[in-house]
Amino acid sequence: MELINTLPQPLITVTLFIFGLSIGSFANVCIYRLPKKESVVSPVSYCTACLVPIRPLDNIPIISYLVLRGRCRDCNNNISVIYPVIEIITALLLLAGFFKFGLTFDFLVYFVLAPTLVIITVVDIKHQIIPDVITLPGLALGLAAGSYSIGYVNSFMGFLLGCGLFYLLAILSNGGMGGGDIKYIAAAGAFVGWQKVLLIIFIGAVLGTFVGLFQIGFQKKTRKNIIPFGPLLSVATLITLFYGNLLIKLYIDNL
Repeated sequence: MELINTLPQPLITVTLFIFGLSIGSFANVCIYRLPKKESVVSPVSYCTACLVPIRPLDNIPIISYLVLRGRCRDCNNNISVIYPVIEIITALLLLAGFFKFGLTFDFLVYFVLAPTLVIITVVDIKHQIIPDVITLPGLALGLAAGSYSIGYVNSFMGFLLGCGLFYLLAILSNGGMGGGDIKYIAAAGAFVGWQKVLLIIFIGAVLGTFVGLFQIGFQKKTRKNIIPFGPLLSVATLITLFYGNLLIKLYIDNL
């Protein structure tokens, strides 16, 4: 840690950004394979159009996409721009977390959470699911990490409160709240504690209101259209991780 602190800040920034691009590349694999219940380890990355394995030099984040001009070397089919976008977003999120938390335990937890939130967001938008393979390990990790960082009582209360409120909403809404959302908020509550899980739920609800109004007003959708809650909860979780203490303090000060 002391050695890292002596390194020039630009070097740390560039190194972390490059590493973040690699994590984003792995996130792309998870986004494509997890909904299909495929292994994210094997086989190696392949073109989704022609199924030919991607050469190592063609699998370098961002650079390969630019060199190949967004096309597969073998079948010449277009490669979606979402792949480099996810790589860049993941790298920027990790960089922002490092500047916020420094080289601390909180950053270690964030380092795991941020790419996971990216995966959840895209998968839920595309498939309207949050896979158990993400949320169930997240529950265990949340209780372990939360017990260390905020205390086991606060962590367990966050888990119970998040899970309980969303389970109640699922009953009252006649299935309008999905099981993936319930497991997600339970895991989030375990990570951040009972106060911040309430903040996540509140921010998510506010975001959902704005998104719903936008869809009704500009996209001509009705109230029956499904608005995936996972992306909204993911954004709310990021806001809470960065500004939760400040927002809670402002709320308490203005009571």
